[in-house]
Amino acid sequence: MFDLPEYLKLVAGLASIVNPIGVIPIFLSLTEGQGSSQRRLIAFQSFMALNIILLVALVAGEAILSFFSISLPSFRVAGGLLILLTALSMLRAETIESRQLTETGTVDPNEPPTLPDAPVAVVPIAIPLLGGPGAISTVIVYAHTQESIEHTLLIGLVILSVSVIALVGLLVAPLMDTVMGKTGMNVISRVMGLIITAISIEFIADGVKELLPGLG
Repeated sequence: MFDLPEYLKLVAGLASIVNPIGVIPIFLSLTEGQGSSQRRLIAFQSFMALNIILLVALVAGEAILSFFSISLPSFRVAGGLLILLTALSMLRAETIESRQLTETGTVDPNEPPTLPDAPVAVVPIAIPLLGGPGAISTVIVYAHTQESIEHTLLIGLVILSVSVIALVGLLVAPLMDTVMGKTGMNVISRVMGLIITAISIEFIADGVKELLPGLG
């Protein structure tokens, strides 16, 4: 049954997990010295890659779980715990710093700037920074809350909406970095962390109730 608030909550939760604001420092570092048109190219390539990653999780997630003999309730609990860890790191404002460390090992500041190509947009921007395990887990879990074509199509629209949000975040990255600074991005990261903490608790509770029906 169509439940608009539930899908809107998924948009907000998935957008928080994807957290394009937290990726801004890495995106800016990867594209340092590049023109605005080159940065837009990388942003659009990342947008397409993120869509593909999450749509594959939506369509093939159940088959992947079946291949490894993993039940959906178990995956829901595992996914909830994974999302919870992500949320806790966001609440402590650790996301930006850890991604900066990753980027430090990726880019050599002594090398002349070159035009980033599609693989850079895919790794590390699209995966694992935007479409990481938390986002993939969220899509698979929500995809199986209902079994209908309409529900699958709506989840696909949610994925597209979140990818557009991520694209907008990357496109305005230079402006946001100038206006907000590190403190402002940390504040937003903590607010997002609070939202997905609540969502992760719901995932865990639902999975535990299915694994242990007596607790329900």
